[in-house]
Amino acid sequence: MVELGVGTGRIAIPTALAGVQVIGVDSSAGMLAVCAERAREAGVEERLDLRLGDLRRPPVDERVPLVTCPFRSYLHLRDDAERLEALGAAHELLQPGGRLVFDVFTPSRKDIEATHGRWIEREPGIDERADWDLEAQTLTLSVRGRARESTMTLWWVEPERWHSLLAEAGFEVLACYGWFDRRPFEGGEDSVWIAGRA
Repeated sequence: MVELGVGTGRIAIPTALAGVQVIGVDSSAGMLAVCAERAREAGVEERLDLRLGDLRRPPVDERVPLVTCPFRSYLHLRDDAERLEALGAAHELLQPGGRLVFDVFTPSRKDIEATHGRWIEREPGIDERADWDLEAQTLTLSVRGRARESTMTLWWVEPERWHSLLAEAGFEVLACYGWFDRRPFEGGEDSVWIAGRA
């Protein structure tokens, strides 16, 4: 299995604990270090092969039955050219019959109205601010804690566009769910996609 955007290992480590070999790719050396430490603590470091790289050009030559891109990592891609590059890279990693699983969101008007331009406490000592641009379809997300502050921009597209991009990249959409519990997608904010290598 290849996990693109491995982060701190919240998916990779439980997968390795289940006995699966995982190649984890992330563009952040710091995140890879956190994941490696957590893998050592869990006793699964031998099942994780962590690599520094970009999800558009992952440093992986192996072919695998499953590629995952969790935690809305594809929303870091700025435009369709980058999305197609990333989807094409995932397609190339898959064995015939392999699957790609990823999650993304499309914001609701209600969420935008409730959060736009406001600092909201998400956890004790951690505030988050969402600045939405409906025309550019961007979310500029700022997070601040006691000692640090960070900002990132995410780009979303409508579910119909994800469907088209997947087809263009050589995938067949096998399922689109409204959440990880496999509830049907009925036009909500979150979507979880399962696509097969066509």
